[in-house]
Amino acid sequence: MASTAFLAPLTDSRLVRRAADAVLLRYAHHRTAQLDRMDVAAVQRNTLMRLVRRAKRTQFGRDHDFSRIRSIADYQARVPVRTYEWFWDTYWKAAFPRIDNLTWPGKIPYYALSSGTTSGATKYVPVSWEMVASNKKAGFTTTALFRHANPGAKLFTGKFFFLGGSTDLRRQDDGSLAGDLSGIASKELLELLRPYTFPPRDLTLITNWEEKVRRFAELSAREPVTALSGIPAWMHVLFTRLKEVTGKGTIAEIWPDLRLIVHGGTKFDPYRELFKKEIGSDLVKFCEVYPCSEGFVATEDPRHQHLRIVPDHGIFFEFVPVGQLGQDRPTRHTLADVEVGVQYAVVLTSCAGVWSYLVGDTVAFERRDPPLIRFTGRTKYFLSAFGEHLISEEVEAAVARAASVCGAVAVDFHVGPVFPSVPGKAGHHLYLVEFAEGRPDLARFAKEIDDELNRINEDYGPHRVGDLAMLMPEVRVVKPGGFAEWMKARGKYGGQNKVPRMDNSGAMTKDMANWFESNGWAG
Repeated sequence: MASTAFLAPLTDSRLVRRAADAVLLRYAHHRTAQLDRMDVAAVQRNTLMRLVRRAKRTQFGRDHDFSRIRSIADYQARVPVRTYEWFWDTYWKAAFPRIDNLTWPGKIPYYALSSGTTSGATKYVPVSWEMVASNKKAGFTTTALFRHANPGAKLFTGKFFFLGGSTDLRRQDDGSLAGDLSGIASKELLELLRPYTFPPRDLTLITNWEEKVRRFAELSAREPVTALSGIPAWMHVLFTRLKEVTGKGTIAEIWPDLRLIVHGGTKFDPYRELFKKEIGSDLVKFCEVYPCSEGFVATEDPRHQHLRIVPDHGIFFEFVPVGQLGQDRPTRHTLADVEVGVQYAVVLTSCAGVWSYLVGDTVAFERRDPPLIRFTGRTKYFLSAFGEHLISEEVEAAVARAASVCGAVAVDFHVGPVFPSVPGKAGHHLYLVEFAEGRPDLARFAKEIDDELNRINEDYGPHRVGDLAMLMPEVRVVKPGGFAEWMKARGKYGGQNKVPRMDNSGAMTKDMANWFESNGWAG
């Protein structure tokens, strides 16, 4: 937001809250109009040139001849697409945590901890002061697009509930802080906005996730919550606890002023019908966001019902066709020349010192003007053990379709291949599915998945013909709470942690299925 001076005299009175909400609405209309008339290609080109000029005296800038870069083509000729592991091994590891002036000028105040490397190790992603400002701007943009499309949905009249991970940041040797991205956001939240947010700081420091959710439920049930954000699986856990502590049947009875659910991190389709039932009100809208530790990518524009890339907050975007990943010089598209419907890997250059950095996500464009995308999965999340070439988006859609047809609600799931153990017998996909209540006819559920994948994926069908290359999928039930227990056993419970949806090797799938069976969580 251009200015927060209007918040200076605010108190917690209803009159002031209504005034603040009115100011937010005016900003929402202004920001939306700004985005709509923006020359996205020019903004992105200027963004890249500013980043290059800012970092030309860093070690990375000198190594890649930034002083001679005058265009996007110059930049792409000098800076190849790289991964986190490359940046860590080449620039950051030896100096960590003192990576000042290596890939970005000045001191790095924060590191966002994130899993997701190919080795499974924790990533330390640098977060500069400029990136802190970038994330704030993206957050305001999300709110602006929602309020512009829903002018009657007042948000400042109550509280925003941020259901994130622990805000306990660990101090590093150089004085920088490392921890969950939500913890960094909480620390950098404008003090004048704290009266409008939940939870209070003391609750965010609780590290035991079960205790934290219980305390969240007990205290938030008495708050006028108007908006809630978080990962769908953990919001569902919160809903269960809220109903337990209040004895109410729906979330709308507990929070009658709730108007907005902001979700991200996983595909929302399997949760949509469940959340509608849990909330019990048509007044609540859902808004998808696409943030990552390396930078905020996109937020839902309710007018188009798709994620819209935010082009003007210090991040330059490139897109590599998924089929060209691994090539020395893949084609690198910008927002000026992407094609609709193509599967792209997302590549970021940011105001925190990552340059043509392969995020590990895949997207497809719905439109180029404005730049609308849908999240389709992870570059490492795919199924092709038998040549079937399935991506996350397709599997998510098939599970959601099966649940809808069978009258079930799939809270969470995981899928991977089971390879043949005897000669002449084909392998199959094993789906481990946790349902909200009861269980559908598993044979029918599996057939609906199979039918949907046959319909939407041209490679899947031929592998299923005659059960020669691949058998019908198998579905096993996980008892309610089973995935949470599995995550807890691996130290990944709560916050921003997510259940791995796909495993092309089959090793994780086998381990997960055995764990559920041996620990009494198999349905």
